[in-house]
Amino acid sequence: MRRARIALVGIPVIYFAVFAGLALQQRAMIYPRHARLVTPVQAGLSDVETLRLRTEDGETLEAWHRAPKDARFPLILYFQGNAGPLADRKKRFDKLTRHGYGLLATSWRGYGGSTGAPSEEGLMRDAEAAYAEALRRGFKPERIVVMGESLGTGVATMLAARHGAAALVLDSPYDSVLAVAQSRFPIFPVSLVLQDTFRADEAIGKVRAPVLMLVGEEDRITPAANARRLFERAGEPKQLIALPGVSHLALSSPGALEKTMEWIDAAATASPARDPAQ
Repeated sequence: MRRARIALVGIPVIYFAVFAGLALQQRAMIYPRHARLVTPVQAGLSDVETLRLRTEDGETLEAWHRAPKDARFPLILYFQGNAGPLADRKKRFDKLTRHGYGLLATSWRGYGGSTGAPSEEGLMRDAEAAYAEALRRGFKPERIVVMGESLGTGVATMLAARHGAAALVLDSPYDSVLAVAQSRFPIFPVSLVLQDTFRADEAIGKVRAPVLMLVGEEDRITPAANARRLFERAGEPKQLIALPGVSHLALSSPGALEKTMEWIDAAATASPARDPAQ
């Protein structure tokens, strides 16, 4: 009897202790920051320059830039996921720029070369600073392709909902971090404590640019079911490329980037951006 009473008391204590730990460590889990700074030259991208962008709230961001080959090619405004430095995207950056696209990729605040600490509000400020830099360099919205991976897909979607763009490309997207967290921790009321929800599902319907989503059917980080729910909410024109047997970061799978570039070439040329206010 005594053991039963101890168990009845102990189980709730353990439950609330674990829940409290998750609540306290949530940002460390969402943003496993890597402050390591790798330059484009060290990454093997000798034709990419480093920029220093200033955000509205005074943070300084490391950004990589390369101009397009010529006026036919758009600028890829690239938003990374939550792990690793920009150098980890070296292969895809190299293919994109070799094809002729321009590149402007931003290291999130608190990540390699950037000041500050990450949060949803902070990452959106970082994205706004990158978009403003693209405009400052003379790129009109219809020449800007917004591209995001993993966590960055939520930022990319919310930015494209606010501003014009030639196209929106999402690698391993999710409908919201809230939905992903709820599916991962179903026994806890995460909605009560989650600080950064990244509601891409509420923003995607406001995007007035063509949308491409690449989804790995075996993705356990941003599950395919979440991506499909986001896709259902997107307006036309839109395309979903589902890749059987592929896990997270679907764009890294064989042939996926080539298909994406073909899609961008068609979308950025044939479908100029529409004003989000329309």
